[in-house]
Amino acid sequence: MNLLPKSSKEFGSADYWEKFFQQRGKKAFEWYGGYLELCGVLHKYIKPREKVLVIGCGNSELSEQLYDVGYQDIVNIDISEVVIKQMKERNASRRPQMSFLKMDMTQMEFPDASFQVVLDKGTLDAVLTDEEEKTLHQVDRMLAEVGRVLQVGGRYLCISLAQAHILKKAVGHFSREGWMVRVHQVANSQDQVLEAEPRFSLPVFAFIMTKFRPVPGSALQIFELCAQEQGKPVRLESAERLAEAVRERQQYAWLCSQLYRKAGLGSVSLDLCDGDTGEPRYTLHVVDSPTVKPSRDNHFAIFIIPQGRETEWLFGMEEGRKQLAASAGFRRLITVALHRGQQYEGMDSIQAELSARVMELAPAGMPSQQQVPFLSVGGDIGVRTVQHQNCSPLSGSYVVEDVQGDDKHYFRRLIFLSNRSVVQSEARLLKDASHRAQKKRKKDRKKQRAANTPEDLSAAPGQSIDKSYLCCEHHKAMIAGLALLRNPELLLETPLAMLVVGLGGGSLPLFVHDHFPKSCIDAVEIDPSMLDVATQWFGFSQSERMKVHIADGLDYITSLAGREARPRYNVIMFDVDSKDPTLGMSCPPQAFVDQPFLQKVKSILTPEGVFILNLVCRDLGLKDSVLTGLKAVFPLLYVRRIEGEVNEILFCQLHPEQKLATSELLEMAQALEQTLRKPARGWDDTYILSDMLKTVKIV
Repeated sequence: MNLLPKSSKEFGSADYWEKFFQQRGKKAFEWYGGYLELCGVLHKYIKPREKVLVIGCGNSELSEQLYDVGYQDIVNIDISEVVIKQMKERNASRRPQMSFLKMDMTQMEFPDASFQVVLDKGTLDAVLTDEEEKTLHQVDRMLAEVGRVLQVGGRYLCISLAQAHILKKAVGHFSREGWMVRVHQVANSQDQVLEAEPRFSLPVFAFIMTKFRPVPGSALQIFELCAQEQGKPVRLESAERLAEAVRERQQYAWLCSQLYRKAGLGSVSLDLCDGDTGEPRYTLHVVDSPTVKPSRDNHFAIFIIPQGRETEWLFGMEEGRKQLAASAGFRRLITVALHRGQQYEGMDSIQAELSARVMELAPAGMPSQQQVPFLSVGGDIGVRTVQHQNCSPLSGSYVVEDVQGDDKHYFRRLIFLSNRSVVQSEARLLKDASHRAQKKRKKDRKKQRAANTPEDLSAAPGQSIDKSYLCCEHHKAMIAGLALLRNPELLLETPLAMLVVGLGGGSLPLFVHDHFPKSCIDAVEIDPSMLDVATQWFGFSQSERMKVHIADGLDYITSLAGREARPRYNVIMFDVDSKDPTLGMSCPPQAFVDQPFLQKVKSILTPEGVFILNLVCRDLGLKDSVLTGLKAVFPLLYVRRIEGEVNEILFCQLHPEQKLATSELLEMAQALEQTLRKPARGWDDTYILSDMLKTVKIV
């Protein structure tokens, strides 16, 4: 028999509740949990000797259970004569001091200041069914009566699902009266087992409204949230922020209930924040592998991503995480990324901190008391040292950090905090600097110093960069594109004019400068802060052959193209990102591939030269349009996709008759590499130029 109403409006009807309790009989009906779920918050806010009024008591056993553990001064009221008669009969002999009265809570008959606590379990939710004028007027009368019968210092303790309109009404009413407002989360959705009766997937909250003595002219308002039953209250600045915090808890509970009921919800991610500061501490991604055959031990696992490696394809991209989950062999894998600026003592402390929370995300069917494994790479949480952080007027907040890679080398990275999942620039540190960093880190751990102090490494960070090593795959491919120039084996002895738009950490132009002794490079960077970062932290420096121009790349090229004696470059490279994350193309900005601008690029490129472009475009229609536009200006167009990334490197030339077959292209790349692999030139043995061009396709 379904006793829940078809429409919530029926909750406000006295006739409905009369019929409800007649149908239900003497069986207790516990909305929002019984005494065991609520006792923690009830005992926290109600003292045994206080006089308690329970409004809308129904036939709940809550008052009886409170009475039995020592709360014996309890008065219960309800609008239903049927239920009051039932409750009197049920308690007459066993609980003689507890009273039950038929009474309308909007017109209570008690004197002012009669009670120290008014307890409401679901009654406000039942009455406030909508925001029509009649309903709001009835609720105003109810809340006014609650305030009237409470003593100063007394508390209105309301158990509620905290739906938006209910929270708004309750918080607004009592904060205007000068009361302290606290919202305390009581139970999570997975604590409410789906049995014979329909239950709620939303979490349960307690509103604790404390009556203060009115202070004429005072505008003080106090809003607090307790997100855990035993947690400390957090002070919030406004009713709007309180409502937002409650909504976040509700969304999390809904997500947990969905993840429990079914697998394969698609890409699911969430942040777990520090309870004291509100700052993100962990980012979780839930990955289900429906093809994994279930067994007793493969239901669920947690994978801790080593610090600084969350941007790698395996951990940072959805397809990579799916591959990780499949290889781990669990039906559900949760990857956990650790945030910079947070302190982590080690795997054991992380496991202790996360264990209770991640269990809320476990799939259905997992055996009870089963130990959930915590996995990582080598059982370590990795190393991340924030060396420098600042805010640029153009690029926003950014950090320079050193991280330990899979091969125990240390890498320096530039990250824009507006796009934390993307490494803007990266360079490998020399091993002696890595060793100093490791010794310094051990010393700092003993002193328990913060990991983000900028003095953690050497005073001259730029000197520790391995300039012979290119970290970024797309930079390696762009350098390999120089093999498209005529006679690549002679490039070391041939003057090479190059224009690079987008400096970043400077690794790309610096590599060309150091490996091609006759090269002259103009680098264009719109953000002067990036030149400072490249110089101080990535070993970049200007010289007679390397000049940096602080300008918008569009304006700079337009100016060059407009000159009577315009310069001509053998190579032009675009490696510039868009500042608008909402666009389907994040590199380069749209204006850099508009045909009128491409004509200007063409005008400053030598006839045999090559225009190399780093393209990052997730919008397939937009990408087709970009390729069509490029092909109209540069008839010979090669494309090289970077494996595991969105990046595609485009090599553009002017004369289609110069087209090379793949075999010819690989021969030229091998010839160039042999020239560069001269003794004492500091060449990275893992960098095979021809490998970068094996998968090149002609558009």
